Amino acid sequence: MNNDVQLVIISGMSGAGKTVAMQAFEDLGYFCIDNMPPSLMNKFWELVRETGKIKKVAVVIDLRAKAFYDEIVQMTDDISNLNRSDAAQIVFLDADDETLVSRYKETRRSHPLARNGRVVDGIKEERKLLAPLKQAAQLVINTTQLSPRKLREEIFHNFEAGDIEKFHVELMSFGFKYGLPIDADIVMDVRFLPNPYYRSELKNLTGLDQPVYDYVMKQSETEAFYKQFLGLLESIMPGYKREGKNNLTIAIGCTGGQHRSVALTERLGNALGENYPVHITHRDISKRKESN
Repeated sequence: MNNDVQLVIISGMSGAGKTVAMQAFEDLGYFCIDNMPPSLMNKFWELVRETGKIKKVAVVIDLRAKAFYDEIVQMTDDISNLNRSDAAQIVFLDADDETLVSRYKETRRSHPLARNGRVVDGIKEERKLLAPLKQAAQLVINTTQLSPRKLREEIFHNFEAGDIEKFHVELMSFGFKYGLPIDADIVMDVRFLPNPYYRSELKNLTGLDQPVYDYVMKQSETEAFYKQFLGLLESIMPGYKREGKNNLTIAIGCTGGQHRSVALTERLGNALGENYPVHITHRDISKRKESN
């Protein structure tokens, strides 16, 4: 057996947060599958080991029909055998009955085991049927008092690898003439700065070239703006991180996305990189049109 492959089985009570948990595992780089029939677990696991291409797998298994009960019991026995090599781990999500009923009322969904009856009856039946799986679980998380963000933090705390960063910064330069980036959290317009495009010796260069970089940075307006904008970012980013945001995308735009925005993105990236992982993209640096 390939001990390098990590398998996590996510299960638990309906409404306890399995969807949020799966999304958290996706953010941790796991290959995730939702609602896999328990009877397919062994075949799937064999396929994963044979290919050798997938190293981290998370599978959500629900008791969406009573017919799955015997399959779950068998799967639990099989996973117990796998656990002799620490290849698999079961995470069981639970919550008290009152909380589960409240969540179902909020979503206006019917319980899978109470299609034509009371939600509370479905919850009691599900709790009884899932008892063997809960007993076999290596980690039980009670989400009664947990918000989705807190549940994500709990998953990260238990499964995050040392080389995965919870929070990082995406810095992007762009040109307004080519449209706003749709994935930006913060957009800053620097078209108020003197434009190197109108200097013949700088026109065909970019903000990655030292002459353009120096020209942009020597402007008095640039220095005043840079200090204030950097100070603003440094003051708000701890809040984004505290609220559970995984990344912050900051887009800096000038007219064509080749001079001013590129230079400032590079400088900000170097400064922010002292405290956060930073990835820099220059979206429009290779584009040329009639005017900048």
